[in-house]
Amino acid sequence: METIPTQSAFDNRIAQRLRALRGERGWSLDALAERSNVSRATLSRLENAEVSPTASVLGRLCAAYGITVSRLMYLVEDDFAPRVARDAQAVWVDPQHDFHRRLVSPPSRALGGEVVECTLGPGTRIAYDAPPRSGLEHHLLLAEGELTVGVDGRDHRLQPGDCLRYQLRGPSVFSTPATVAARYLLFIL
Repeated sequence: METIPTQSAFDNRIAQRLRALRGERGWSLDALAERSNVSRATLSRLENAEVSPTASVLGRLCAAYGITVSRLMYLVEDDFAPRVARDAQAVWVDPQHDFHRRLVSPPSRALGGEVVECTLGPGTRIAYDAPPRSGLEHHLLLAEGELTVGVDGRDHRLQPGDCLRYQLRGPSVFSTPATVAARYLLFIL
């Protein structure tokens, strides 16, 4: 049985990937700060695993690198296991936004689609400045709660069972009402 990494171990893995991505491109911290709109000091602290990244910061970094958050987390995985048990699925937590993101799909460098299960606490708002890749297709299925998704300047209010299909070309916003959380599945193509 595969063990689930602790949050600090997961943060260390993210930090290593961020350092490697920047190194592969030959970018300085200043160059990445300019491309991502994340301060040089924050980037340094992230790459040294001194702080946990927020969803918004990861979104900006992924946009700068042109990859999804899931791809960032599993970029160095070489093996492809077709099945991953729920208790072995990686969960990343952004405590600042009460956001939990479980990578449901087995990690693979060779395959592009992925499924993530997300939980967003009540009264939470996460804004992403840009998509990781323009035209990225999302199918969002709301399982529980209430969620408003802002895409292309239009807000979509979702109830359980609603599915929103869209392509990301600009900013997006995910928000919940003050007293209601949301749990949703996001299919990314």
